[in-house]
Amino acid sequence: MMPSYYEFFCPVKILCGRQAVDNIPFELAQLQAGRPLIVTDPGVVRAGLLDMVVQAFSEAEAVIGGVFQDTPQDSSNVIVGQVARLYRENGCDALIAVGGGSVIDTSKGVNILVSESSDDLMEFMGANILKRPLKPFIVVPTTAGTGSEVTSAAVIANPDRNVKMSFVSPFLFPNVAVLDPRMTMTMPPRITAATGMDALTHAIEAYTCLQKNPVSDAYAVAAVALVREYLITAVTQGRNEEARLAMANAALLAGMAFTNSLVGVVHGLAHAVGGVAHVPHGVANSIFLPFGMEYNLGQVADLYAELLLPLAGPEVFAQTAPADRAGKAVTVVKDVKQKMYEICGLPRTLKEAGVPKDKLEEITRTALGDGSLIMNPEAVDHNDALRLLQAAYE
Repeated sequence: MMPSYYEFFCPVKILCGRQAVDNIPFELAQLQAGRPLIVTDPGVVRAGLLDMVVQAFSEAEAVIGGVFQDTPQDSSNVIVGQVARLYRENGCDALIAVGGGSVIDTSKGVNILVSESSDDLMEFMGANILKRPLKPFIVVPTTAGTGSEVTSAAVIANPDRNVKMSFVSPFLFPNVAVLDPRMTMTMPPRITAATGMDALTHAIEAYTCLQKNPVSDAYAVAAVALVREYLITAVTQGRNEEARLAMANAALLAGMAFTNSLVGVVHGLAHAVGGVAHVPHGVANSIFLPFGMEYNLGQVADLYAELLLPLAGPEVFAQTAPADRAGKAVTVVKDVKQKMYEICGLPRTLKEAGVPKDKLEEITRTALGDGSLIMNPEAVDHNDALRLLQAAYE
């Protein structure tokens, strides 16, 4: 069904391919910047990925103004403040994020503070608080799942409140996203699996939530098909350049889809379990995805039936009776989730992810305050959320 009205916006320039990182200095010049701060994490540094970015500046006029390499897996407003101070102290004029979702979201938070000359990130929490463009910002993702390189949102933890804060604004879009397969080849199998399932969740929720539209649908379907074709190869053959580049594109396409159509109950629960129990976002999405699909089945069975084609391929789609296709789509997702567990031990349940059972009530309350639930096709109340958490526990 066509929506009566929709909007779609993604102003990010995409550089995709081997050696794409080498073009960063040129892109900075186009943005009239020449002294970037690089934000990354210890894992990226150990893998030698930062060196590739630094090498790109060896013959460039631009000079790296500084490097912050201690971004934690679950970053916070405290870290954002530290990086913003480093940016100012070193006289930087742009940001380059080299890492996964935490690094990218941290950099978005930093960009808010340095652009707004503020020290209090809390001032800008929420939607459409920012009123003007931010500093030049280039993203080099080293995982293939979050899609943050093409989204207008950031999620940053607030340890004092034990929640994850959301920031949404068209000014949070990076200027350039750089997809270079060399940057994801060192991801371990379990992280590859978790980020791949994250991308799949983004795409499925984007295709089925209340704000879906024909443009986001096209990106979501393409992302699902790429995950089907390449996720297992990327997990089992980490040096396969084609699979790595394909999964990077899947994450990007899914990110472009959900930043415009938004997401639903799976993300609401995942954000909550991340904030309360510190489960990585991709792991949480993987755990909740089939449960969320089953919960929404009564409202969007026709859409799940359509997704069976990119999820399972034309042969399975044709062999499945139309009335059974929605249920089959859920089964396919369950099978992928089980396969990820068998290959690399990706947790299937909250118990396997180390979530204490006595935290379920707190997670429920936190989830109900998450904006992701607004666009879920089926309404969610306290009892519904708690039942989903209990079902996903073991």
